[in-house]
Amino acid sequence: MLDNLKLAGKNIGRELSRTWENLSEGWRELLSRGSSSLTHFSSSKDEALTQSGSTLATFPRWGLLAGEVEEMDKEIIVRVEVPGMEKDDFSITVEGNLLYLSGEKRYERESRDSTYHVMERAYGSFHRSIQLPHNVDADRAQASYKNGVLSIRLPKVFSESSRTIKLS
Repeated sequence: MLDNLKLAGKNIGRELSRTWENLSEGWRELLSRGSSSLTHFSSSKDEALTQSGSTLATFPRWGLLAGEVEEMDKEIIVRVEVPGMEKDDFSITVEGNLLYLSGEKRYERESRDSTYHVMERAYGSFHRSIQLPHNVDADRAQASYKNGVLSIRLPKVFSESSRTIKLS
């Protein structure tokens, strides 16, 4: 009987160790690949006034805005998943080789007579910056929004960054 308990304890310990390693590996990958996509959502003043005692107070304040930056010969394309928004809800700014994306994801509820059992979507205002691998021409940039994906096409700037300076 004692041997069976020892064997069961070893098996449980081995399985817990394997589970912990899988969980740790998942967290490491999430942090290394997706840490910049983790975005803080802050409530607007109007929403904050209606939150007291309602389900709005339980909204997550952090959400993922997963994206990708694709570089080609003449342009950079940035795609960010932002479902549940309208194209007028976004603001896009480029400064140097940084792309700034901000907007507001608004909460809409079909009925006040319901109870949420899962609430994983974040709502409110957000700001996200994305480092671009090359300077771009912001004046010729184009943006589109389809099926919950914001796509921004940014033509690269090809200018000589060095010049010869004569001594006087």
